[in-house]
Amino acid sequence: MHFTVLIPARLASTRLPRKPLADIGGLPMVVRVAQRAASSGALRVVVAADDAAIVEACKAHGVQAVLTRVDHVNGSDRLAEACALLGLDGDDLVVNVQGDEPLIDPQLINACARLLVERPDCVMSTAAHALHAPDEFTNPNIVKVVTDLAGRALYFSRAPIPWWRDGYAQGVTTLAHPAPLRHIGLYGYRAGFLRRFPQLAISPLETIESLEQLRVLWHGERIAVHVAEQAPGPGVDTPADLERVRAIVKQNTP
Repeated sequence: MHFTVLIPARLASTRLPRKPLADIGGLPMVVRVAQRAASSGALRVVVAADDAAIVEACKAHGVQAVLTRVDHVNGSDRLAEACALLGLDGDDLVVNVQGDEPLIDPQLINACARLLVERPDCVMSTAAHALHAPDEFTNPNIVKVVTDLAGRALYFSRAPIPWWRDGYAQGVTTLAHPAPLRHIGLYGYRAGFLRRFPQLAISPLETIESLEQLRVLWHGERIAVHVAEQAPGPGVDTPADLERVRAIVKQNTP
């Protein structure tokens, strides 16, 4: 199984300025992400950056990086350009690891890549885990996914799905069985589809939910979903998240 990990990294961030370069235990965050990804079975790990400062920080720590345009609307467009720069196309496998996931499990990366090998009917793969907390189920910042019998995504939503008939009457103090699935923002792609994705018309569902993956389903393509046994380590969106991850790294560093 040969695949490439691509890590999109954008210097501008409203909640955490210069986030990819934030120090975590003496290393820039994006470098920590790349090092975790390198522990997977990836043939290579490449950071797709929008600023020379990120590229230089990566090179200083032996991480391959490519400089992409600054005007990309989203991460998928940046990854598509990176695929072109690296000569990836057709059935070449790419796993997109977000640049703010310094605690990403390498085995989860492998699972997304393996799923694409096993599921030739799907152009993408992603991951999810069982959700057990009612407050997370109703939180619009936590994306949920429902799947079909074959483990392919039927829909992603910020709304609590699936919803049982008497849910409102009971109050959301308990969850339906089987447990709903929380989407994990990790994606595997066939490179040919990833390069084609930016040319696809934007879906109205994507616009309503602010979920880019709905464009894939809207155009009739399929996404395979790996259900992990547990939740991944926390990502970094805010200064509070950064401090939490710093504490975890410090605790686990010999």
